[in-house]
Amino acid sequence: MATSTALYRRRRITNVVAIVFACATAVFGLFFLGWILWTLLAKGLPGITWALFSQDTPPPMQEGGLRNAFFGSALMSLMAILIGTPLGIAAGTWLAEYGHARRIGLVVRFVNDILLSAPSIVLGLFVYTLIVMQTGGNFSALAGAIALAFIVLPVVVRTTDEMLRLVPSQMREAALSLGVPQWKVTVQVLYRSASSGIVTGVLLALARISGETAPLLFTSFGNLYWSTDVMQPMASVPVVMNQFAGSPFESWQVLAWAGALVLTMFVLVTALIARIVIARNRVSHD
Repeated sequence: MATSTALYRRRRITNVVAIVFACATAVFGLFFLGWILWTLLAKGLPGITWALFSQDTPPPMQEGGLRNAFFGSALMSLMAILIGTPLGIAAGTWLAEYGHARRIGLVVRFVNDILLSAPSIVLGLFVYTLIVMQTGGNFSALAGAIALAFIVLPVVVRTTDEMLRLVPSQMREAALSLGVPQWKVTVQVLYRSASSGIVTGVLLALARISGETAPLLFTSFGNLYWSTDVMQPMASVPVVMNQFAGSPFESWQVLAWAGALVLTMFVLVTALIARIVIARNRVSHD
């Protein structure tokens, strides 16, 4: 009896200590997160003006905005999604429907996991070697979009694979028993059932690439002027922030903080939309 009481007391003390450490860790992380957000708001809000969205990046010690950088980021992110999403959905579909029982499927999943966790700067260097150097050192928005697409691809592959494997096998069997071709089963049954999860993966990939700087430094490089030519260097918000934040000019620093705030809000909104899509999907399945 005394042994059981001592064991119970020790377990209870261990539980209390674990809870205290867990709460302290959570408070520690939330404190610094709040500090970062407060600093971002305090320094970024003064730069949120109409000029920020209507004027291009200025020379030192002059007023201006980030219009060309916003346009460049939006264009390259859109191109990356258009490149990476179809390839990712196709690869994820193959893994879920055809490659799950094959050894090559395990190899593809392993390679996809490596690509998913690979540092973005490595992907940027790869695209730099593959495209920029082969075109005589010509930086371009297209090269930047391809580098971002390499970040989008593994996210969409993983999401599509997992969402399709969650679709009950009875739905496949019922459709095939009615004489529906396999490709129609995939397109009209499986994709409809997994559409919300796939869309969530695409949104999360978009949120991730919107703040990437390293790949763009080696591919699109940057441009202080308005440009719509995807075969030439193009400005982007992360690259401009990287350049302006460390400059000695106060006007550039204000623009860098304002761009960081806008970018953070975009990522927040995208993440919220992804959460809403996930919540609706759970309600519909329940």
